[in-house]
Amino acid sequence: MNHAIRVLEYQLLSYRRTWRGGLFTTFLAPVMFLLAMGLGLGTFVDGSAGGGLGGVPYLVFLAPGLLASNAMQTAAGESMYPIMSGITWNRIYQAMTSTPIRPRDVVAGLALWLVVRLAIVSVVFVAVMLLFGATSIGPGVLMIPVAILTGLAFALPIVAFSVTQRTDAMFPVINRFIIVPLFIFSGTFFPLEQLPALLQPIAWVTPLANGVSLARGIAIGGLDPALAVWNLGVLVAYCAVGLAWASRTFHRRLVQ
Repeated sequence: MNHAIRVLEYQLLSYRRTWRGGLFTTFLAPVMFLLAMGLGLGTFVDGSAGGGLGGVPYLVFLAPGLLASNAMQTAAGESMYPIMSGITWNRIYQAMTSTPIRPRDVVAGLALWLVVRLAIVSVVFVAVMLLFGATSIGPGVLMIPVAILTGLAFALPIVAFSVTQRTDAMFPVINRFIIVPLFIFSGTFFPLEQLPALLQPIAWVTPLANGVSLARGIAIGGLDPALAVWNLGVLVAYCAVGLAWASRTFHRRLVQ
């Protein structure tokens, strides 16, 4: 674990030099999303839906989904080009493993860094939600670990894939055909029940739909225990598979 902490320390030192470049996505994006979609579009939705969606104002319905979606997008961003940079361009991971740090320590340190990064954006997003009146402090705090877990469910498998790549050609494909469709069709903007019947079972095995469902259940109340267990099970399964896969691919790339 000490070696993993060293990897985390490197990531934190790097972030201290580059955090200004992420100011927009970390601080301004939540404000713009909630203003445009929650208050702007929400005014029309509340009017046409007789005062809200799912029995609550659209802003309250939408905000937990945007929180989970923001975690997904942050996780994807941290898991593609930064990983390729470390393995192909600046070869920092090769430098790390020339010391007593092992490939699995690199993976563990990256996982810790992803938790920190996702915690930062999730705390900021929840703070913005509180300012907009989209949640209260209790549910807001409980939604933070859900957002982190949702982000990890994306990040760890993508990290495992990214370390196997020699070029960045597949990264736009991931964004275009996985991240964007999930953002639109995972219940962020409307209930999953409104999807075609054929697509609903597919949505329920994706990490974002389960993250949105769990966060929204916490925010709105009336959380179904059985559904919450399913949501958590899916997210933990993605994280576990991603972590095991990343350990294997890092070992293959750095040792063999």
